[in-house]
Amino acid sequence: MDAVSERVARDRFRGCLAGLAVGDALGATVELCSASEIRARFGVHREIIGGGWLSLAPGEVTDDTEMALCIARSIVELGRVEPGDIARRFVEWFLRGPKDVGTTVARVLSRIAAGERWEEAAERVYRAAPYRAAGNGSLMRTAPVALFHAWRPRELVQASLEVSRITHAHPEAMWACVALGQAIATAIQANAAPAEALLAAAAAVPEPAVRRAVEDAPALDPETAATSGYVLNTLRIALWAVSCHGSFEDAVVAAVNLGGDADTAGAVTGALAGARAGITGIPQRWLGVLRGRAELVALADRLLDLARSPEPGSEGA
Repeated sequence: MDAVSERVARDRFRGCLAGLAVGDALGATVELCSASEIRARFGVHREIIGGGWLSLAPGEVTDDTEMALCIARSIVELGRVEPGDIARRFVEWFLRGPKDVGTTVARVLSRIAAGERWEEAAERVYRAAPYRAAGNGSLMRTAPVALFHAWRPRELVQASLEVSRITHAHPEAMWACVALGQAIATAIQANAAPAEALLAAAAAVPEPAVRRAVEDAPALDPETAATSGYVLNTLRIALWAVSCHGSFEDAVVAAVNLGGDADTAGAVTGALAGARAGITGIPQRWLGVLRGRAELVALADRLLDLARSPEPGSEGA
């Protein structure tokens, strides 16, 4: 039925969620630093030690993982992707006062918390923004949607767009989530997914700017790479890191050492590289210090069960 065995699929599902968190925790130490600052301090930053501008404990994660967990918990509890429930969980998380919240996310969730419908809040924030920038705040958390719909390509597209739209209604942000989701699904499904297959899957989107970013990713120059929170910068970095580096560790280290929005670059790279390498491909020294690892593995297992269910969405209906 499927190209990969149950054992391999489970390894890759676990690798995707754990990889997201590992990349987040590694990158958070050097978030907002330049590549030259990272080199001066670490040479190469490759250990999860916490710190950074958020003063994290070793293995602690940021909003990248925390918002992905909101999505994964919702899908597992309801047995389907329900944007309204995910929006509610985002608001509950936001009101608890997390250490880090992206600007766009904070604006949108503040409006929802004040009573505005989730279907309208992000669109209004997007339309009111002077430059209508496309941030990476929905890209960083899209992995659980990709896992749940790994064998349902049409549903993957629609759900990726809808879940992005809760906070990020810019077309580039929405379609970047689709591109990443398709690359993750390809990594999960294939017996040995070459870089070309991941890039081809990601490029199969109608949004031209996203498609160009995917096509340009392998040629990214790490010396001049843009590392701000613009969604296509992050997508390019992740696809470059995974397509041009053989191991999970090498890919994530390459992404976070570019600096800038390093936690999100690490999280997105880690999710894709983990879907390809599996949790067995993630260094044990990173997994050992990662906070919340047990829940990530449990959620990944439930997402796999739901993804392979003959009647997706029947649970909790």
